[in-house]
Amino acid sequence: MRRRVHFAGALCAGLLWVRADCAAGVVFEITSPYHHIRVVDEGNLRTLSFDGSAETRMSLQNPLQGHFEYTEYFHMPWLWNRQLTNVLMIGLGGASTQRAYRHYYPDVVVETVELDAAVLRVAKEYFGFQESSTQRVQVADGRVFVRRGGGPYGAIIVDAYTKNRYGSFIPYHLATKEFFELTNQRLTTNGVLAYNVIGTFQGWRADILGSVYKTMKEVFPQVYFFPAQETLNVVVVGVKSSEKLSQTALQQRANVLLQSQRIKLPTFRSRLMLLRTDPPLNFQQCHVLTDDYAPVDGLLTRGR
Repeated sequence: MRRRVHFAGALCAGLLWVRADCAAGVVFEITSPYHHIRVVDEGNLRTLSFDGSAETRMSLQNPLQGHFEYTEYFHMPWLWNRQLTNVLMIGLGGASTQRAYRHYYPDVVVETVELDAAVLRVAKEYFGFQESSTQRVQVADGRVFVRRGGGPYGAIIVDAYTKNRYGSFIPYHLATKEFFELTNQRLTTNGVLAYNVIGTFQGWRADILGSVYKTMKEVFPQVYFFPAQETLNVVVVGVKSSEKLSQTALQQRANVLLQSQRIKLPTFRSRLMLLRTDPPLNFQQCHVLTDDYAPVDGLLTRGR
């Protein structure tokens, strides 16, 4: 389960871990039980690829730069929980968000659940990720980990994808009402869920975005959207508070966070300006996803 961006097989018994110096730009290559993984350098940028899809991007000169824009929306939970002390993240990839949290909020404990042990090794060796007292990793399935307990967390960030012949899609068991109920139980009273969806508000993959919204609204009183500009990623934010906040009210909160220097992310204010509070136009026709009915991959063929 991985993070993925989108621009406008059989399991093996063990890991195949080889240098790939023969391929131009490929500096490392691995076949794990879950993906064919490549680390590719092009100029100053290093990209992590799973099965041909770009998962993480990082500047080789400055690891805090070069990342995909949508990961900056994982800082938005501060707007609803200004006393964040711990975060659970499902999906490690190349650790863009983990690196950012380590730099900007060194006192916040980030616990990451990653399904693939090979991804953890790649993140450490090629993307500068370091485990520490505030950066912990558990190799496990995200939903199983959440079900077993832990927390409460000030925020839970979900950035996990798998792939079939139609493209990347959210794993079924991480997109249902039952899963969102589990995350809600593991959040603090002012906790926030931030969830990466590849889709659009109209047309391409609009049914996926509408279904995720409708399902999250079954559990979270208020749901907000932060659509990326560079990619077709939308970070959907669910909050436990029933109060619907306007962009003006959230901008005022952002000003306080920035003035107090609790938030130092340079683009924090500009990212907030892309907030959308209106639901997708098609959500009334979309289904609530449940453990008994979650055709997430089937929705990939709609609106193409």
